[in-house]
Amino acid sequence: MTARRAILILHGKQALNEDVRAGVERKRKHGWELDVRVTWEAGDAQRLVNEALAADHQEIIAGGGDGTLRDVAEALALAEKEANLTILPLGTANDFARAAGVPLEIEQALDLLDVPARSVDIGAAGGHLFLNMATGGFGSQVTANTSEDLKKVLGGAAYLFTGLSRFSELKAAYGELSGPDFHWKGELLALGIGNGRQAGGGHPLCPNALADDGLLDISILPAPQEVVSALKGFLEGGLGLDNLFVRARLPWVELKSAQGLDINLDGEPLRGEHLRFEARPGALRIHLPAHSPLLGQAKRIEK
Repeated sequence: MTARRAILILHGKQALNEDVRAGVERKRKHGWELDVRVTWEAGDAQRLVNEALAADHQEIIAGGGDGTLRDVAEALALAEKEANLTILPLGTANDFARAAGVPLEIEQALDLLDVPARSVDIGAAGGHLFLNMATGGFGSQVTANTSEDLKKVLGGAAYLFTGLSRFSELKAAYGELSGPDFHWKGELLALGIGNGRQAGGGHPLCPNALADDGLLDISILPAPQEVVSALKGFLEGGLGLDNLFVRARLPWVELKSAQGLDINLDGEPLRGEHLRFEARPGALRIHLPAHSPLLGQAKRIEK
């Protein structure tokens, strides 16, 4: 029997992970011809995807955190050849993987190679692509300023710790968002434009987002004083903020900010005064659990 072929693009920090090695060997015993390539510096993931496609690989595994997943997903979405993506979540937050129901156990995650791939959307902004979410405001500052050492010690709680320690720096930003039958402007503390549901180490900014509906979920946290007080309670582990958000679900949205707004695209920084975000329907094929919470269209088809 001809072995099924896949290539694992593994973040360099995981090169000595014995659990990954054991998971790879197990898949090989189960009939997979599984090659491993390790990233060393920026741009390696994209280069390795292109090399894999040139060698006619049709199954690509992204082994690492949210940044590795973003790089591999973007390269696949931009490529002329089509291949399927499997997520091996090895990072601290693993926000998209967690929301999608991807197992965090290595062997179970690799077993998704044997599950039919599903078409999902991808987001685009300013010439960049994102699989999970674009965030702006205080939340993106926290994500960008959470140190790698702190994440090693505290895991996902590192984002919460950083948020608490930087709360004195909290300030609002002015923004105007426009889309089909939607317009909002004012001071905001946080903004989420989601294809996935959570960001910043598990915060559900877009709790109802679907990755296969051709739309982006927009979540705006306005900045009146009562919201600032509520946010402090949220960061301290208490109050929920869901009823304070302004929400919409749109195929595209334009963001204007005279002072410019810092945006985080799955960990990649972006800043601009006028940015357009849009969903690109079905731009990527991913092996996800059959009943993934992010697969609304797939569930309807199965019925």
